[in-house]
Amino acid sequence: MSTSQAIIMITIGVYLIFMIAIGVYFTKKNNNAGDFYLGGRQLGPFVTAMSAEASDMSSWLLMGLPGLAYLTGICNAAWTGIGLAIGTYINWLIVAKRIRVYTHNLGAITIPDFFSKRYKDNRNILNFTAALIIIIFFIPYTASGFAACGKLFSSLFGVDYMAAMVISAIVIVAYTAMGGFLAASTTDFIQSIIMTIALVVVLVFGITSAGGFDAVIDNARSMEGYLSMTATHDMVTGQASEYGFISIVSTLAWGLGYFGMPHVLLRFMAIEEKEKLVLSRRIATTWVVISLGIAIFIGVIGYGMTTAGALEFLDGASSETIIVVIAKLIGALGPIAAVVGGLILAGILAATMSTADSQLLAASSSVAHNIIQDFFGVKLSEKASMIVARLAVIGISIVAVVLASNPNSSVFEIVSFAWAGFGATFGPIVLCALFWKRSNKQGAMAGLVVGAVTIFVWKYVVRPMGGAFDIYELLPAFVLALAVNIVVSLATAPPEKDVVEGFEEYERTLHA
Repeated sequence: MSTSQAIIMITIGVYLIFMIAIGVYFTKKNNNAGDFYLGGRQLGPFVTAMSAEASDMSSWLLMGLPGLAYLTGICNAAWTGIGLAIGTYINWLIVAKRIRVYTHNLGAITIPDFFSKRYKDNRNILNFTAALIIIIFFIPYTASGFAACGKLFSSLFGVDYMAAMVISAIVIVAYTAMGGFLAASTTDFIQSIIMTIALVVVLVFGITSAGGFDAVIDNARSMEGYLSMTATHDMVTGQASEYGFISIVSTLAWGLGYFGMPHVLLRFMAIEEKEKLVLSRRIATTWVVISLGIAIFIGVIGYGMTTAGALEFLDGASSETIIVVIAKLIGALGPIAAVVGGLILAGILAATMSTADSQLLAASSSVAHNIIQDFFGVKLSEKASMIVARLAVIGISIVAVVLASNPNSSVFEIVSFAWAGFGATFGPIVLCALFWKRSNKQGAMAGLVVGAVTIFVWKYVVRPMGGAFDIYELLPAFVLALAVNIVVSLATAPPEKDVVEGFEEYERTLHA
């Protein structure tokens, strides 16, 4: 191992130890399940904003998105980024305050819990179904994060992928299981700062290595469709492929996913005061726009570095390691540069860990709180409930590790499917629950089931037909689930009197 590699490894090691220390610190602050899953609703505006976006962006911000831009140009990546930026802002604007107020009124500490209490689902069928959907989609989502960690260490130090992935998973599980929501949110806040530093340093170094900004742009312009917003570049043929209106709308649909992301919605629910959400919204939106823009441009810069001979060509899934490779180049410049390279790689870990920890908490709450206690009616003491919650985190992590055992899996593809799953199943029911007094539990249940089924059917049956059917599965599934929710609610009996009264009380509190 070279000196620079040793310094990089030590830097990453210090960072990982620091994350575990945060988990240890917050262990004593978890007195009950409400603290473990929602932090006792104590988050400040800065932590709320940055932890929400860090948990949202995941490893695809520093791996999937730059890799996509590197291979195909800016079109696909840019429309994805635009959709996400719009979705981020609208979600903070119309959902954040409402779900904070409504869940507080109901005493709900998880998203399935909110659905169940909102519609007075006394048999907890809605609760159970929502929890099951969280488990189905969050386990592969978490697996993609573990896979990103494995790719990072494997490509950097030449170590075994599986061993690197397992060690990374152990660290994430350690601080999440110990510190719960407060530990996850605090580490996410810190990790968002590290992610920002990593993006900026790679941006500056990449432009310099590629021969300057003009050289980067000239190189991109020389490739057909590379800088187009209506075409993508094919590295094999060197030609452009049309990216039409349907594809653009389909890609913009990524923004719809925000309405149904449990790990983002939980941040809204956890802020200490609803009035502080305005500041959080401004911070979050600004960070998202800047970070997405830089991540996409890094892909363009990366290919400029390849053309300039500073970077080897990265084909297929290896394109997702572009920032890893650039960090290695930085680290080879000397001891201080090696520390910087280590921080950049820690930024990739941060992006991965900030999402994985939130997903683990949401999935474990579904098992321990929504299924075991609410649905099956198992009565647990506060101490027992905490033990079950931590065991659920460990159990779900083990399954995710098994799913992540294939090093050739694409981080972007896995995240894309899981994102669609949550957006289409939870997004419509969240909007109906918050904005429509007439919605009922029959409509909510129908929307959940139709959204989940459509995601799989469209992804594996309809979309492969191509042509007009080649649409990101989130869009048709979201529209169909929302329509079913509305139609079934109107076709069945109106909600009970106490459900309506609960909605009216929530609206009074909202406007107070």
